[in-house]
Amino acid sequence: MTGRRGGRPLVPAYLSTGGVARPSRPHLERLTVLSGSGQPAPTELPAAQLALLDALFGGSLTVLEAAVLLELPVSAVRVLAAGLLDRGLALARAPIPPAERFDPDLLKRVADGLRALKHT
Repeated sequence: MTGRRGGRPLVPAYLSTGGVARPSRPHLERLTVLSGSGQPAPTELPAAQLALLDALFGGSLTVLEAAVLLELPVSAVRVLAAGLLDRGLALARAPIPPAERFDPDLLKRVADGLRALKHT
């Protein structure tokens, strides 16, 4: 879980997940937003899940942000997050989809209108 700057991690990622290779919730993506549910953490949680839960305390993070913060691969954080979701200790929200593409003609008309206001 913890790593050395510029070197290999001190604890391999597969150990932080307890040897689990795939998340129980395959819909978790890199940009899925995670937040804590507010439930108290059980004492028997593995250290990596506790670290993720601590990172989510009082806010939200994407899976990718949590991976950077915990210095773990995204795949490992997906497994850890799925475990927290299964226990009701975390909440997940799908990433916000990108906005639809703007209409270039509308943008041109707005710019022309602003120029016209400037010259009056």
